[in-house]
Amino acid sequence: MSDNQSWNSYGSEEDLEPREEPAHPVGNGRFSGVLSKWTNYIHGWQDRWVVLKNNTLSYYKSQDETEYGCRGSLCLSKAVITPHEFDECRLDISVNDSVWYLRAQDPEHRYQWIDSIELHRSITERRTDRGGIQGTIIIPPPLADSGYGSESSLRRRGSMLSLTSATSGFSATSTSSFKKGHSLKEKLAEMETFRDILCRQVDTLQKYFDSCSDAESKDELQRDKIVEDDEDDFPNTRTDGEFLHNNNGSKEKLFQSLSPKGINGIDFKGEAITFKATTAGILATLSHCIDLMVKREDSWQKRLDKEMEKRRRIEDSFKSALNELKKKSHFGGPDYEEGPNSLINEDEFFDAVEAALDRQDKIEEQCQTEKTRIQRSSPVPIADVYSSTGSHRFSDKVEEMVQSHMTYSLQDVGGDANWQLVVEEGEMKVYRREVEENGIVLDPLKATHSVKGVTGHELCHYFWDTAYRNDWETTIENFNVVETLSENAAIIYQTHKRVWPASQRDVLYLSAMRKILANNENDPDTWLVCNFSVDHDDAQPSNKCVRAKINIAMICQTLVSPPEGDKEISRDNILCKITYFANVNPGGWAPASVLRAVAKREYPKFLKRFTSYVQEKTSGKPILF
Repeated sequence: MSDNQSWNSYGSEEDLEPREEPAHPVGNGRFSGVLSKWTNYIHGWQDRWVVLKNNTLSYYKSQDETEYGCRGSLCLSKAVITPHEFDECRLDISVNDSVWYLRAQDPEHRYQWIDSIELHRSITERRTDRGGIQGTIIIPPPLADSGYGSESSLRRRGSMLSLTSATSGFSATSTSSFKKGHSLKEKLAEMETFRDILCRQVDTLQKYFDSCSDAESKDELQRDKIVEDDEDDFPNTRTDGEFLHNNNGSKEKLFQSLSPKGINGIDFKGEAITFKATTAGILATLSHCIDLMVKREDSWQKRLDKEMEKRRRIEDSFKSALNELKKKSHFGGPDYEEGPNSLINEDEFFDAVEAALDRQDKIEEQCQTEKTRIQRSSPVPIADVYSSTGSHRFSDKVEEMVQSHMTYSLQDVGGDANWQLVVEEGEMKVYRREVEENGIVLDPLKATHSVKGVTGHELCHYFWDTAYRNDWETTIENFNVVETLSENAAIIYQTHKRVWPASQRDVLYLSAMRKILANNENDPDTWLVCNFSVDHDDAQPSNKCVRAKINIAMICQTLVSPPEGDKEISRDNILCKITYFANVNPGGWAPASVLRAVAKREYPKFLKRFTSYVQEKTSGKPILF
């Protein structure tokens, strides 16, 4: 077999014939289904149609869009699949710097995807190894035939080197050996030349020594024969025609005597001189090579030192950049959002939430400035249609919540030592009672405020009517009325803007507006809006948002001071006392300190923003009691 024989990657003849792979639904077809893919910190998890085919994992926005091309793909040859340590439905697939965060519907589907990907990848790799790639392997000659000191190399070169030719060859080579500035490559070529010369000289000398040994053995044998003939005292003629001395002193032809040039015409003295010159040239060249390598070693050592210093600086820069990245408030992966196993600590969580709220405040200020320039006039209801809750399936629940808030929400906080004053700004005071259940903050919150120039009916109207919701509520992303129960009650679903790294929240609640009938003529005119969580078939919880539970009431009491003389009552004679009660279960895993800090910051801002909006809307309009 020649050295250029073509083989496959394993060099086995039996693998030259491609073998058929057994049929498998993953290997020969495609595996597809719906997985939730982490998109970014704004949109979070989104459902995508994922297809496994031809050792490639691709995803589409939906199954209907497969014919328009995929939105992204990963080659599975070098992919690393990592099931998440805590989330039983999640798997991460990474190729170099690209990472896909995927979630299945349940742990069973996750295992099914992982097994399918591994099986698909293993089948593809076996097919590639067996039938696809062939290469040419050139077998180098064995080291024994390279000529360096082997016995065959000494006998392989039969040509003799005369003293003249050897000396001339040595003089030319050795002269170049002492020239300055030659590279190591040239010196190694000279060493190759010296090796060839030395091998031929050794071969020649070996033949000379072998011939000398054979002649010495033959001479000893002849001498033994002569001694035997002398003992018999007879002249003897040898069979080979050579004559020996007899006893009477007559000279006969003796065996041919040896001379320095008698064996194969070899000049032993000349060969010895040439051998000595060759070895001297080798030693000189080796010395020169050593000098070159020492100089080159110094040069390479300097390069190595520079590279090591450069590597050290790069490693320091990498560590510094990594530390800076950890300090930043934004991380793209789902491991850095709200959850029981979040990698972000409480301080970083708080800083991120505060920064996001500040950005929202700036955006809201710009929006309010724009709204001030474009005033929208909306009619205020002139008829009283809110004196009852109406008749619907939640009527009893609404009545129960109204009575509960009128009984407990209006109680004075001074008699309850558990209420703590957390904010006081002019007429507004905010109280909190710290309550935790299973690590979740459930702090009830109560706020009192007084607003001039508006009635309780007007405040409750703008708080309840969804037509004005987006004008004063800045935390809502979108909302819709799921079901209208009566003229003063509706079920509303709304999603709140996400404040990273906290998860997005949604709320499904029943909102009802009531006028509270006075027990006597001295009782103030009182209106109430209560919002409390309910369940509805048309708004089921999803894995995209954390469903919060709320129980909120706004109770507004109108106080009228008598006008001077016969003047009519104006807005200057009106004062509205507001009692706002909120009990919110945010769900999720947000830190308690963050939730309390956000509540302390946002509730006062909400009350001031809402009351200012109502004062602006009612200014110059007829009073609605």
